[in-house]
Amino acid sequence: MTDISEEAAASPLTSTRSAVRSTGDSLRSVFRNPNLRRVQLALAGSMIGDWAYATAVAVWAYGVGGTQAVGIWTAIRLTLLAFTSPIGATIADRLPRKKVMIGSDLTRAVLVMLAALCLFLDLPAATVFVLATLASLSGTAFRPAQRALMPALANRPEELTASNGTASTLESLAFFVGPALGALLLGVADVPVVFLVNAGTFLWSALFVVGVRVPAAAAPRAKADADDEDTPKQSFLTETLAGFRTILADRDLLVVTTQVSAQTVVAGASAVFTIVMAVDILGSGPRGVGYLDSVLGVGAIVGGFLAIARATRLKLAQDMTAGVVLWALPLLLVSVWPHPVAAFVAVALLGLGNPLVDVNMDTIFQRIAPDEVLGRVFGAVETCLISTMALGAVLMPLLESWLGLRTALAVLGTAVTVVALTGLPRMRRLDDRLTRPVGIDLLQAIPMFAPLTPAVLETLARRLTPVVVPAGEVFIREGEPSDRFYVISSGSMQVTQDTAVLRTEGPGDFFGEIGLLRDVPRTATLTAVEETELLALERDDFLDAVTGQIDARSAAEDIVTRRLAV
Repeated sequence: MTDISEEAAASPLTSTRSAVRSTGDSLRSVFRNPNLRRVQLALAGSMIGDWAYATAVAVWAYGVGGTQAVGIWTAIRLTLLAFTSPIGATIADRLPRKKVMIGSDLTRAVLVMLAALCLFLDLPAATVFVLATLASLSGTAFRPAQRALMPALANRPEELTASNGTASTLESLAFFVGPALGALLLGVADVPVVFLVNAGTFLWSALFVVGVRVPAAAAPRAKADADDEDTPKQSFLTETLAGFRTILADRDLLVVTTQVSAQTVVAGASAVFTIVMAVDILGSGPRGVGYLDSVLGVGAIVGGFLAIARATRLKLAQDMTAGVVLWALPLLLVSVWPHPVAAFVAVALLGLGNPLVDVNMDTIFQRIAPDEVLGRVFGAVETCLISTMALGAVLMPLLESWLGLRTALAVLGTAVTVVALTGLPRMRRLDDRLTRPVGIDLLQAIPMFAPLTPAVLETLARRLTPVVVPAGEVFIREGEPSDRFYVISSGSMQVTQDTAVLRTEGPGDFFGEIGLLRDVPRTATLTAVEETELLALERDDFLDAVTGQIDARSAAEDIVTRRLAV
């Protein structure tokens, strides 16, 4: 009996240690990667500065026109962001993403410095509002470009998830540090000084992005297509809407977007119900919002580490659904038990769920959305989320005044939970889709595929078709049409030309590339020495991958030249 008890007690401890070790390994892998490390440091500086800047703008706007000025400016800014996000994302796909990030940083730095100058010169308030708005709009290209670039910088899917988790955790920390920094600076200096500090954080961000070494495989395909005379030219509006079309065409992406949009309805509503909870439940007045926000931030930090720890569990979609549910079910707790403890527990759970949604959403889109429209997909999602957040902010006061806080929270929590659970079967199938495909290790080991991004390799691996060749069977004859590329998974094949034996190929070896690249019939005969398992890649998939990337094409030509010389 004692042994059983000790084993039961040790099991949670072992699981905890394993989770902590997994989290540590994931974080170390992110910061060991110089490119990912630079991007994370760039994000940290930029986000902390943004929060400090937001605090300073809100304080200044309140001094100019009270809560009405703050509310009107916020509404105008969010509306413009909803419309301009797809445009910024299109720019992120049409131009080199690293340059887009640097350009966004530098533009924002200049605009913020100009706003500080306007304050120093005591120019009309309208000029500062315009510059502050333009600074926000100039950032719409930064995050889509950064998110779309991450798959090219990560070495494997787990590292990509860990990097997204690190970014989410840094964002949660910035939520604390940024406003605190803004408040501290406002206590010892004035608003223009905070603006200048924020300009410095944008320069900090740009400096780290400059040091990022982007693989050639990350060059935006949209630009390459634009340079192709045979490619029909699309209008800018058509290109801008490509992100929406991609989401609508892929049922998995559509379900993910729907679930995250449901979560952001609650996020928008939280701006209202946290105030009501602070006044009616905590009894602390409006200052209680600060307490609730602090607990939300702590939950988000813990949630960030949880998302990183689960990066290797291959449950991205289901974890994301769990995060959406954590933004809904806790509201029912407050509805049933309107007590300060319930309020703090509910808000902590909201914070815990936030990184599970954000991190896994980013990783899912990075893994399955086509690279050439990835920035625009993120821009389309951003537009949806801004819109649903605004919907939540508008809807919650109506529900609260009509039904009361407790019933309004119950309605909102139940509705979002139903949306999340309805999509759960699809999310389970999506996790199967995200499982590391068979054959990707074989492709990675082939020199002509090595320069391709992990996302492109995964796509190719999912398109591989298994083929079994019985021992002694002539599989390919010299002079036949070239239609596929093959990789040997197990067994061996003898390669002959006329009657001469050229070589015997085994697991990891490949054939068929000469006929495809040179557009000629098969140049050799291949016979199975033993039962052999092959993985086949169709002609168009092979040519699109290899010829569409300079380093891959160069490696392929080297292989063809060597083999023809034999």
